[in-house]
Amino acid sequence: MARVRTTRGVGLHQPQVNEHHLQAPGLPEDGRLRLLSFNIQVGISTERYRHYLTRSWQHLLPHTGRAGNLQKIGALISDFDLVALQEVDGGSMRSGYINQVEHLAQLGAFPYWYQQLNRNLGRFAQHSNGVLSRLKPTHLEDHPLPGPAGRGAILVRFGEGEDALIVVMMHLALGAKTRAMQLSYIRELIGGYRHQVLMGDMNTHANDLLETSPLRDLGLIAPQVEATFPSWRPQRCLDHILLSPSLTLERVEVLAQPISDHLPVAVEIRLPDALTVDTLPVLS
Repeated sequence: MARVRTTRGVGLHQPQVNEHHLQAPGLPEDGRLRLLSFNIQVGISTERYRHYLTRSWQHLLPHTGRAGNLQKIGALISDFDLVALQEVDGGSMRSGYINQVEHLAQLGAFPYWYQQLNRNLGRFAQHSNGVLSRLKPTHLEDHPLPGPAGRGAILVRFGEGEDALIVVMMHLALGAKTRAMQLSYIRELIGGYRHQVLMGDMNTHANDLLETSPLRDLGLIAPQVEATFPSWRPQRCLDHILLSPSLTLERVEVLAQPISDHLPVAVEIRLPDALTVDTLPVLS
């Protein structure tokens, strides 16, 4: 019997609500927003290149160390307001049928979360991206990216009008040609907005993103220069949080947390006066 293939289209969604944490504090009163991007490799700890071989079974089967790694990630993300997650499992055999996005939202006390399922292998794997937020998104879109199936971007908007903050969280392709198509698609999504943040595992260096990619005309800032991969001996800067010049950078750091094969990237920004805690929906 021929295998039926379905094409996933762009979708407008509401975030999932974590009822237990709806009373969690929202933005600090000083208008700062703490951002984190982290490729968590479905909770697998990789400390040497050989572990890609010797621990490869963990991409298919559950293992006892995964729960402890997720606890560490949950403690880490609890200090942030908006988190982009890549390589998260949506609840299959390998994760013990736990939706890792929902689980991390609970561990980090995030009121709002969303899982983007990009590659559905049934009970064997649920390859996903995720977003965790202390602010209630005004608008959330799920975008499959061009190229072979399995890559996606989540677009989140906070606020309304020309001063809205647009955030796109992504996991881009390894191949340069496909990645350029994906960045061109994302460029079209954000071109009409003034305040822009792009977060995720982009699988290329900042120079490529800012100077030669379809993003080059936006004037984006890549504040982080430290390498993020591999986590045990970082040599390549593949994970980024890119900012429009309208957003004031307060702090940037690659966190020395070798829980995955990537290191997390943290950025703190100051929001424009027109986009403050008084104008953003925090709790419903």
